[in-house]
Amino acid sequence: MRIHVAGENALMVYFADTVSDATTAQIQHVAQGLSSYLGDVLIDLVPSYASMLVVFDPLKTDHLHVRKLIRHAQSQTQNTQGDAQENVVRLPVYYGNETSPDLSHIAQNAGLTTQQVIEIHQQTLYRVYAIGFAPGFAYLGETDTRIATPRLATPRKKVPKGAVAIADRQTAVYPAPSPGGWNLIGCCPTPMFDPKGTPSMPVKAGDAVQFYAIDKEEFLSLGGTFDVWGEIE
Repeated sequence: MRIHVAGENALMVYFADTVSDATTAQIQHVAQGLSSYLGDVLIDLVPSYASMLVVFDPLKTDHLHVRKLIRHAQSQTQNTQGDAQENVVRLPVYYGNETSPDLSHIAQNAGLTTQQVIEIHQQTLYRVYAIGFAPGFAYLGETDTRIATPRLATPRKKVPKGAVAIADRQTAVYPAPSPGGWNLIGCCPTPMFDPKGTPSMPVKAGDAVQFYAIDKEEFLSLGGTFDVWGEIE
Protein backbone atom coordinates (compact mmCIF):
# COMPACT_ATOMS: atom_id res chain seq x y z
CA MET A 1 0.00 0.00 0.00
CA ARG A 2 1.33 3.44 -0.98
CA ILE A 3 0.12 6.75 0.48
CA HIS A 4 0.70 10.07 -1.29
CA VAL A 5 -0.27 13.65 -0.49
CA ALA A 6 -3.14 14.75 -2.75
CA GLY A 7 -3.68 18.24 -1.38
CA GLU A 8 -3.47 20.26 1.80
CA ASN A 9 -6.22 18.14 3.35
CA ALA A 10 -6.17 14.93 1.31
CA LEU A 11 -4.24 11.69 0.88
CA MET A 12 -4.40 9.23 -2.00
CA VAL A 13 -4.00 5.60 -0.98
CA TYR A 14 -2.93 3.07 -3.63
CA PHE A 15 -3.68 -0.51 -2.61
CA ALA A 16 -2.51 -2.38 -5.70
CA ASP A 17 -1.57 -2.01 -9.35
CA THR A 18 -4.38 -4.23 -10.63
CA VAL A 19 -8.07 -4.68 -9.90
CA SER A 20 -9.18 -7.75 -7.97
CA ASP A 21 -11.85 -8.84 -5.51
CA ALA A 22 -9.23 -8.96 -2.76
CA THR A 23 -8.18 -5.36 -3.45
CA THR A 24 -11.79 -4.18 -3.49
CA ALA A 25 -12.46 -5.94 -0.18
CA GLN A 26 -9.36 -4.37 1.37
CA ILE A 27 -10.43 -0.88 0.25
CA GLN A 28 -13.87 -1.43 1.73
CA HIS A 29 -12.49 -2.61 5.07
CA VAL A 30 -9.98 0.24 5.36
CA ALA A 31 -12.72 2.76 4.48
CA GLN A 32 -14.94 1.36 7.23
CA GLY A 33 -12.10 1.56 9.74
CA LEU A 34 -11.20 5.12 8.81
CA SER A 35 -14.80 6.25 9.03
CA SER A 36 -14.90 4.93 12.58
CA TYR A 37 -11.50 6.33 13.62
CA LEU A 38 -11.90 9.81 12.11
CA GLY A 39 -15.57 10.49 12.79
CA ASP A 40 -16.46 14.12 12.03
CA VAL A 41 -12.83 14.82 11.12
CA LEU A 42 -13.44 12.92 7.89
CA ILE A 43 -14.87 15.02 5.06
CA ASP A 44 -15.02 12.38 2.33
CA LEU A 45 -13.82 8.95 1.25
CA VAL A 46 -13.74 8.24 -2.49
CA PRO A 47 -12.92 4.59 -3.25
CA SER A 48 -11.97 3.57 -6.78
CA TYR A 49 -10.74 0.44 -8.58
CA ALA A 50 -7.47 0.05 -6.64
CA SER A 51 -7.17 3.32 -4.74
CA MET A 52 -8.99 5.60 -2.32
CA LEU A 53 -8.97 9.36 -1.77
CA VAL A 54 -9.18 10.43 1.87
CA VAL A 55 -10.27 14.03 2.51
CA PHE A 56 -10.10 15.35 6.08
CA ASP A 57 -10.62 18.56 8.06
CA PRO A 58 -7.15 20.23 8.27
CA LEU A 59 -8.28 22.28 11.27
CA LYS A 60 -8.75 19.10 13.31
CA THR A 61 -5.94 16.80 12.14
CA ASP A 62 -3.00 16.56 9.75
CA HIS A 63 -1.47 14.30 7.10
CA LEU A 64 0.79 12.46 9.55
CA HIS A 65 -2.03 11.48 11.89
CA VAL A 66 -4.29 10.36 9.06
CA ARG A 67 -1.43 8.30 7.57
CA LYS A 68 -1.05 6.49 10.88
CA LEU A 69 -4.77 5.76 11.00
CA ILE A 70 -4.73 4.44 7.44
CA ARG A 71 -1.87 2.09 8.32
CA HIS A 72 -3.69 1.00 11.47
CA ALA A 73 -6.90 0.34 9.52
CA GLN A 74 -4.92 -1.74 7.05
CA SER A 75 -3.36 -3.84 9.80
CA GLN A 76 -6.77 -4.45 11.34
CA THR A 77 -8.08 -5.45 7.92
CA GLN A 78 -5.34 -8.04 7.52
CA ASN A 79 -6.25 -9.51 10.89
CA THR A 80 -9.96 -9.75 10.14
CA GLN A 81 -10.04 -10.62 6.42
CA GLY A 82 -12.57 -13.33 5.74
CA ASP A 83 -14.77 -12.36 8.69
CA ALA A 84 -16.84 -9.71 6.93
CA GLN A 85 -20.02 -10.79 5.17
CA GLU A 86 -20.50 -9.82 1.55
CA ASN A 87 -23.37 -7.46 0.82
CA VAL A 88 -25.23 -8.67 -2.29
CA VAL A 89 -27.68 -6.28 -3.96
CA ARG A 90 -30.13 -7.78 -6.46
CA LEU A 91 -31.39 -5.44 -9.19
CA PRO A 92 -34.34 -6.16 -11.51
CA VAL A 93 -33.94 -5.71 -15.26
CA TYR A 94 -36.48 -5.67 -18.07
CA TYR A 95 -34.63 -7.03 -21.11
CA GLY A 96 -37.50 -6.19 -23.48
CA ASN A 97 -37.36 -5.06 -27.10
CA GLU A 98 -38.27 -1.53 -26.02
CA THR A 99 -35.21 -1.24 -23.75
CA SER A 100 -32.49 -3.24 -25.50
CA PRO A 101 -31.44 -1.54 -28.76
CA ASP A 102 -27.96 -3.10 -28.66
CA LEU A 103 -28.83 -6.59 -27.42
CA SER A 104 -29.00 -8.16 -30.88
CA HIS A 105 -25.68 -6.55 -31.80
CA ILE A 106 -23.98 -8.08 -28.77
CA ALA A 107 -25.55 -11.46 -29.50
CA GLN A 108 -24.46 -11.38 -33.14
CA ASN A 109 -20.87 -10.44 -32.24
CA ALA A 110 -20.72 -13.20 -29.63
CA GLY A 111 -22.34 -15.87 -31.81
CA LEU A 112 -25.12 -16.26 -29.23
CA THR A 113 -28.86 -15.81 -29.11
CA THR A 114 -30.25 -12.74 -27.35
CA GLN A 115 -31.69 -15.03 -24.67
CA GLN A 116 -28.25 -16.53 -24.04
CA VAL A 117 -26.78 -13.03 -23.63
CA ILE A 118 -29.51 -12.21 -21.10
CA GLU A 119 -28.88 -15.42 -19.17
CA ILE A 120 -25.11 -14.86 -19.09
CA HIS A 121 -25.60 -11.28 -17.90
CA GLN A 122 -27.66 -12.53 -14.96
CA GLN A 123 -25.35 -15.39 -13.97
CA THR A 124 -22.42 -13.22 -12.93
CA LEU A 125 -21.99 -11.69 -9.48
CA TYR A 126 -20.56 -8.24 -10.20
CA ARG A 127 -18.32 -6.24 -7.90
CA VAL A 128 -18.92 -2.50 -7.44
CA TYR A 129 -15.44 -1.24 -8.26
CA ALA A 130 -16.18 2.46 -8.18
CA ILE A 131 -18.96 5.05 -8.34
CA GLY A 132 -18.39 8.01 -10.62
CA PHE A 133 -19.18 9.74 -13.92
CA ALA A 134 -22.52 10.71 -12.33
CA PRO A 135 -23.98 10.28 -8.82
CA GLY A 136 -25.08 6.66 -8.49
CA PHE A 137 -23.26 5.40 -11.59
CA ALA A 138 -21.65 2.20 -10.31
CA TYR A 139 -18.93 0.56 -12.40
CA LEU A 140 -19.56 -3.19 -12.13
CA GLY A 141 -17.21 -5.92 -13.18
CA GLU A 142 -16.35 -8.12 -14.65
CA THR A 143 -18.73 -9.32 -17.34
CA ASP A 144 -18.33 -12.74 -18.86
CA THR A 145 -15.84 -12.55 -21.74
CA ARG A 146 -18.46 -14.00 -24.09
CA ILE A 147 -20.60 -10.85 -23.87
CA ALA A 148 -17.84 -8.24 -23.41
CA THR A 149 -18.44 -5.60 -26.09
CA PRO A 150 -16.51 -2.41 -26.98
CA ARG A 151 -18.12 0.98 -26.45
CA LEU A 152 -20.10 2.47 -29.30
CA ALA A 153 -18.03 4.30 -31.91
CA THR A 154 -20.37 7.28 -31.55
CA PRO A 155 -21.93 7.88 -28.12
CA ARG A 156 -25.66 8.55 -27.89
CA LYS A 157 -26.65 12.10 -26.99
CA LYS A 158 -29.14 10.83 -24.42
CA VAL A 159 -29.39 7.52 -22.62
CA PRO A 160 -32.54 6.97 -20.51
CA LYS A 161 -32.54 6.73 -16.74
CA GLY A 162 -32.24 3.11 -15.62
CA ALA A 163 -30.61 1.89 -18.82
CA VAL A 164 -28.55 -1.25 -18.20
CA ALA A 165 -25.47 -1.33 -20.34
CA ILE A 166 -22.23 -3.13 -21.19
CA ALA A 167 -18.87 -1.64 -22.21
CA ASP A 168 -15.91 -3.97 -22.60
CA ARG A 169 -15.93 -6.13 -19.45
CA GLN A 170 -17.98 -3.72 -17.35
CA THR A 171 -21.71 -3.31 -16.88
CA ALA A 172 -23.68 -0.50 -15.24
CA VAL A 173 -27.06 1.15 -14.70
CA TYR A 174 -27.43 4.78 -15.81
CA PRO A 175 -28.82 6.64 -12.75
CA ALA A 176 -30.17 9.57 -14.76
CA PRO A 177 -30.62 10.63 -18.40
CA SER A 178 -27.20 11.47 -19.84
CA PRO A 179 -24.97 11.05 -22.88
CA GLY A 180 -23.42 7.61 -23.08
CA GLY A 181 -21.50 5.25 -25.31
CA TRP A 182 -22.25 1.93 -23.63
CA ASN A 183 -24.30 -0.86 -25.26
CA LEU A 184 -27.88 -0.84 -23.95
CA ILE A 185 -29.43 -4.22 -23.13
CA GLY A 186 -32.28 -3.48 -20.71
CA CYS A 187 -33.71 -1.16 -18.09
CA CYS A 188 -33.68 -1.28 -14.29
CA PRO A 189 -36.63 0.41 -12.49
CA THR A 190 -34.71 0.67 -9.19
CA PRO A 191 -33.54 4.28 -8.59
CA MET A 192 -29.75 4.31 -8.42
CA PHE A 193 -29.52 7.74 -6.80
CA ASP A 194 -31.91 9.62 -4.54
CA PRO A 195 -30.37 12.71 -2.88
CA LYS A 196 -33.17 12.71 -0.29
CA GLY A 197 -32.87 9.00 0.50
CA THR A 198 -30.94 7.32 3.30
CA PRO A 199 -28.79 5.87 1.92
CA SER A 200 -28.84 7.88 -1.29
CA MET A 201 -27.71 4.88 -3.38
CA PRO A 202 -28.66 1.19 -3.22
CA VAL A 203 -25.03 0.13 -3.72
CA LYS A 204 -21.60 1.22 -2.53
CA ALA A 205 -18.05 0.38 -3.56
CA GLY A 206 -17.21 -3.17 -2.54
CA ASP A 207 -20.77 -4.48 -2.75
CA ALA A 208 -21.74 -7.32 -5.07
CA VAL A 209 -24.57 -6.91 -7.57
CA GLN A 210 -26.64 -9.55 -9.31
CA PHE A 211 -29.23 -8.78 -11.96
CA TYR A 212 -32.45 -10.73 -12.42
CA ALA A 213 -34.98 -10.59 -15.23
CA ILE A 214 -38.51 -9.22 -14.83
CA ASP A 215 -41.37 -9.00 -17.33
CA LYS A 216 -43.01 -5.87 -18.69
CA GLU A 217 -45.86 -5.92 -16.17
CA GLU A 218 -43.48 -6.04 -13.19
CA PHE A 219 -41.24 -3.41 -14.77
CA LEU A 220 -44.15 -0.99 -15.01
CA SER A 221 -45.41 -1.83 -11.51
CA LEU A 222 -41.96 -0.99 -10.10
CA GLY A 223 -42.05 2.46 -11.68
CA GLY A 224 -40.43 1.74 -15.03
CA THR A 225 -41.46 3.74 -18.09
CA PHE A 226 -40.96 3.59 -21.85
CA ASP A 227 -41.50 7.32 -22.48
CA VAL A 228 -37.90 8.23 -23.33
CA TRP A 229 -36.97 4.90 -24.89
CA GLY A 230 -38.97 5.69 -28.02
CA GLU A 231 -36.42 8.41 -28.80
CA ILE A 232 -33.45 6.01 -28.75
CA GLU A 233 -31.90 5.30 -32.15
